[in-house]
Parts: sequence; structure tokens; C-alpha cells
Amino acid sequence: MKRLPLRQRIIEAAFRLFDERGIQHVSVDAIAVAAETTKMGVYRHFSSKDVLVDDWLTATIAKYRGDLDEIENRHPDDPRAQLREWVNHVLEGLPAISHRGCPFVNTIAEVPDPEHPLRQKIRHHKLDQVERLKALCSKAGLSDPNTAAAQITFMLEGAQVSAQNGSLSAIEESLATLAHEIFSERRQSPFAVERDRCPQSVD
Repeated sequence: MKRLPLRQRIIEAAFRLFDERGIQHVSVDAIAVAAETTKMGVYRHFSSKDVLVDDWLTATIAKYRGDLDEIENRHPDDPRAQLREWVNHVLEGLPAISHRGCPFVNTIAEVPDPEHPLRQKIRHHKLDQVERLKALCSKAGLSDPNTAAAQITFMLEGAQVSAQNGSLSAIEESLATLAHEIFSERRQSPFAVERDRCPQSVD
């Protein structure tokens, strides 16, 4: 660790601790110890822990977007392949999620104010992600891109939460089945009601 410049040591130590413990349970003292420096050494480079937290969240979002950019670059003309690999990317991350939890979900849980800058940053990231999904579903020729994007979002984020709380077994198999149904448009809502079974309204 000491082979790195002090600023980089602080960043790497803080980011690792935020990943492992969340943001509220990591003190500047803990960051200093992990970076092999002193508390004043941290403050010489960062005015507060909040600055480090904001940098960590920005970097976490950038990494996720970068992963999706790589998927797009590998399959530039095949939106269905991009969707499949997006699902596989989440699947591959489930073992880590099961231990640490999703950093976005964890941060939202730790920051109750919906107007807090961290919450707003996550919100904009998720909104951008859904718009990206909608565009992919449209390019893939799915008949209702908005609904498909919502289904994929529910599926992937639900899988992450389930992996974290241990509520479901065989998540990988279930995800593969659900993804196939969405992409082949064979999924039917359990709330669908046949038109001729609906009661007639009375004026």
C-alpha cells in the first residue's frame, strides 16, 4: 500500500471500506488506518468524508456504465445479444452482492432524505439506465419496449435484493427463464383478465 502515493492510498482504502461496510459505518479514522496514514493525512487531501463518499459513488456509477459500454462495443449491431449479456453481467455479480449487497440499495437505505445529493445521483443513474434499456428493447424489436424495460429492471434489481437477503434459491435458473420469456414475448401478466369476463359497467 505504501508504494502508492498517499492520495491514491486514501482513495483505494476508502472505496474498499465503503464497498464492504457501507458509508455510515466507515469513519475517517478507519480510512486513515486502512491507508496507513493519519487522520490529518486524510484531511490534507480531502476536506471531509463526504467528499470521499461522493467520489466513491461517482466512480461506482462510472464503472457500471463502463461495463455496459463494453457490452455495447462487443455487440454493436446486435441489441438482443447486448440484452442477454446485460443479464449475464448481473448474474456474474450476484455472489458479491450476496455478501456486500448492492451499493446503490445500501446507500439509499443509509441516506433517508430523498433530496440528498447522493440519492439524487443514484436516481439519475437509474433513470439513465432505464432509458438505455428502453432503447435496447426498441432496437431489439420488442413490441412494447417500455414494458419490457420495466420487466427487466424489476427482474434484475429483484434478483440482486434476493441474492442479498437469501430469500430465493436457484436465482440463476429463474433469471434465465424470465429473461427468455421477456425476450421472446411469451410472458403473460397474471393480472390479465379476459375482456368478456369483465363485468359491464352500469350507467
